[in-house]
Amino acid sequence: MVVVDEAFAILYVNNAGEQFFQSSAGNLYGQKLDHLLPADSPLFSLIRQALVAGGPVVEYQITLASPRIGHHVINAQASPLPEIDGAVVVSMQERSLAAKIDRQLTHRGAARSVGAMAAMLAHEVKNPLAGIRGAAQLLEQSARSEDRALTRLIRDETDRVCSLVDRMEVFTDGGPLLREAVNIHEVLVRVLALAENSFGRHLRVHEYFDPSLPPVHGNRDQLVQVFLNLIKNAAEAAPDDGGEVVISTAFWHGVRFAVSGNHARMQLPLMISIQDNGEGIPEDLKPHLFEPFVTSKPKGSGLGLALVAKIIGDHGGVIEFESEPKRTVFRVMLPMHSPTEDAS
Repeated sequence: MVVVDEAFAILYVNNAGEQFFQSSAGNLYGQKLDHLLPADSPLFSLIRQALVAGGPVVEYQITLASPRIGHHVINAQASPLPEIDGAVVVSMQERSLAAKIDRQLTHRGAARSVGAMAAMLAHEVKNPLAGIRGAAQLLEQSARSEDRALTRLIRDETDRVCSLVDRMEVFTDGGPLLREAVNIHEVLVRVLALAENSFGRHLRVHEYFDPSLPPVHGNRDQLVQVFLNLIKNAAEAAPDDGGEVVISTAFWHGVRFAVSGNHARMQLPLMISIQDNGEGIPEDLKPHLFEPFVTSKPKGSGLGLALVAKIIGDHGGVIEFESEPKRTVFRVMLPMHSPTEDAS
């Protein structure tokens, strides 16, 4: 939210406006809005309309882009401020927020569908597979030597399918999630130690941690799984020569989300981002990236990001991404731990 006068000089900006313009209120006061945004932006026309009409004016899907603030698509409302002659209050809401909520519903729906599938497969597929494998073992005992390769093929393929079903069983509901105060930096340090000794040996890792970050309200083991998957994906996407991964943490005064099973709205101020300099995610995969069995890896199962979406959803958190060549960023927003949760 920002208040401007007739000459578009900024009279007031709230905390979200400071973040949007990437500057403090003290620095913004008195600056001209057309110095921060392109002079031909539809936002200025909206402000003029509000002054002429003497009432609120709304416009949807306005594009705001500049080197300072980046690229945003917003819904905006401009209303004259009766207390100050010629002043207009402009409230802006990023369209990406609505899209983010839609994506979260899609991710969680995909995770639930995998959970139902896993429960069905465990019962309807693994039992018959055990019988097939046993029959193949019996046949192998009396089979000719040239036929034993076929019985071994049957055993190996049934083992492979069973292994896939076992991996999917992590999606089934296992009762209430046990959560506690978790230092997210300890989680990240542990995951980075694993990466440095295995899949991430070729990487240059840059860490930008906020040491004042409060603890996450979460399950330590599951959060290790989440960031292990995300950092492993980043390592595999980064080039072998010159591969870089940037890991950062920050405290955001984020929006509040309605969480399933909770009447209250949960704030998600803890942000962890994982960035790589790989080729980027193909456009055709982006809308389906968190769905099961979707992968760009030749030998991937496509369950890693689906599992990440489920775990983050179980925590009441949000995961989003943006991707272009040489820059792919996954951002995870999580709730912070409250002392009242220790007492409950």
